[in-house]
Amino acid sequence: MRKLLNTLHVLTQGSYLHRDGETVAIKVGTDLKLRVPVHTLEGLVCWGQVSCSPPVLGLCCEHGVGISFLTEYGRFLARVTGPVSGNVLLRRQQYRMADGVDGALAVVRAIVAAKIANSRVVLLRAARETDDESRQLSLREAATRLTWAGLEGSRALSVDLARGHEGLAGQIYFSVFDHVIGGDREAFHFGGRSRRPPLDRVNALLSFVYALLRHDIESALETVGLDPAVGFLHTDRPGRPSLALDLMEELRAAVADRLVLTLINRRQIQASGFQEQDGGGIVMDETTRKQVIAAWQTRKQEEIEHPFLKERIPIGLIPYVQALLLARYIRGGLDAYPAFFWR
Repeated sequence: MRKLLNTLHVLTQGSYLHRDGETVAIKVGTDLKLRVPVHTLEGLVCWGQVSCSPPVLGLCCEHGVGISFLTEYGRFLARVTGPVSGNVLLRRQQYRMADGVDGALAVVRAIVAAKIANSRVVLLRAARETDDESRQLSLREAATRLTWAGLEGSRALSVDLARGHEGLAGQIYFSVFDHVIGGDREAFHFGGRSRRPPLDRVNALLSFVYALLRHDIESALETVGLDPAVGFLHTDRPGRPSLALDLMEELRAAVADRLVLTLINRRQIQASGFQEQDGGGIVMDETTRKQVIAAWQTRKQEEIEHPFLKERIPIGLIPYVQALLLARYIRGGLDAYPAFFWR
């Protein structure tokens, strides 16, 4: 069983990480802020102006601790890991599947179907929780359209057709996402998906939490021996972890979007915690980022029944379980990849 609170996020700007024996020490200026034994860590995430000494990079890589570097606002920059330890036969079969020799379409169908089904659950749950009849109608109509998109995606005759249904479903989902928001609707108005930079507070939250989820999925894939860069739904691109983005699709709505909506609808974060940059981009201040990360770590400890395993597991282990199931399918141990369907 894997620990859930062993990913260290360093958000304080100007922090410097160095090796102190078998520990990772964090300084800000001349002040020692924290010392963490490396064997208690599984991941290290450096946000913004955070630097690491070569010895601490070596220490982490020796112990299998992946280090991710993100901008201060959550955009992924790079990831440092030690030598590849995965089974070479597993990765070779993954590459063959990604090239379309065998099995890629089946994986893509499963991922697309799960993503659309999980998005539909978010909309239907929101429709039940609102008293506004017009919002209920819009949400239910969108959910019905997602049902048909999911059916088409699950039986697409090619990967490109499946991508088309996935893209259409995303447009439908985000076209009514503003109706899902029930907190301070004026401050947290959603005007459509925007990235790099996010143009409203909701998009800033979504992008930030997606960065957290992406880190966990990349770590899970590395752990089971799969190559995060070679996917099935997302095409190869230098510097892009396509397989991690594949698995993100089935988990976005169930894990990330639900957390964002909880933070907004329960008023756990305030509009004052966001700042507008030159050019109109919206970013979170450091206090709000820390609140979101704390909520993310708490959320990961909550337990659900996994739809395939029929066992209760912490939400934080879902990426690891899905990576294991995908690896087993690629090896030939499963007849189909059981994507994650949220109930």
